[in-house]
Amino acid sequence: MQLSNLISRVFIFIGSASVTAGIAFGAVLAQQSGEVEMSEISGDQGAPRRHFRLREPADLAPGEAQQIYEIALKALAVGYARSQDPSAGSYTEWQRYNSMPYLSATHGNHFINNYANETARAYGSGKRLPVGSVIAKDSFSVTETGGILLGPLFLMEKMPKGFSYVSGDWKYSLIQPDGTIFGETNGIDSERVQYCISCHLAVEAQDHLYFVPPNFRTKTTN
Repeated sequence: MQLSNLISRVFIFIGSASVTAGIAFGAVLAQQSGEVEMSEISGDQGAPRRHFRLREPADLAPGEAQQIYEIALKALAVGYARSQDPSAGSYTEWQRYNSMPYLSATHGNHFINNYANETARAYGSGKRLPVGSVIAKDSFSVTETGGILLGPLFLMEKMPKGFSYVSGDWKYSLIQPDGTIFGETNGIDSERVQYCISCHLAVEAQDHLYFVPPNFRTKTTN
């Protein structure tokens, strides 16, 4: 797939209430014809048990994914900031722990990027992170036909002891690309992000944290 063709079909839907819910998980796919197609996504948006999954994502070289991300980043940042969440409005100023966007099957076949605030500077070391640490993962999707969709912002924030024993005191938040908060632990629509806790329990021994794949880690990543 030619990068020039992909870039010519970047679809930015921020602010369109009619498709807001679908954009958050790639449930609305922009086709070359401009039609909306729902059949390429799996998952029940009313009762999510995992991230909504793009069935057949495009196979992009890391450099292609990075160029698309550079185009989409401003729109992502502006949209997330509408949530008024402090992390959503500032994460792009934090250290980025991956060299290129990478395709994450566990995040619904989105291309994602890992950022961490200064408090979480030991992210990637395997050490437990202190209260106030925030991990942010922004995302976008690319379909086989070249539709490029803005994805959600995934946030993990280490809260004071006692916030949630089962989550290791991490608060999970998912913010849609128009700034709508889809769900947050112990907050609005918390049941919608319950599956985040279940997934991260698999790495409880490393403070419930998953790390950047080795091939995409920056030189500064431990």
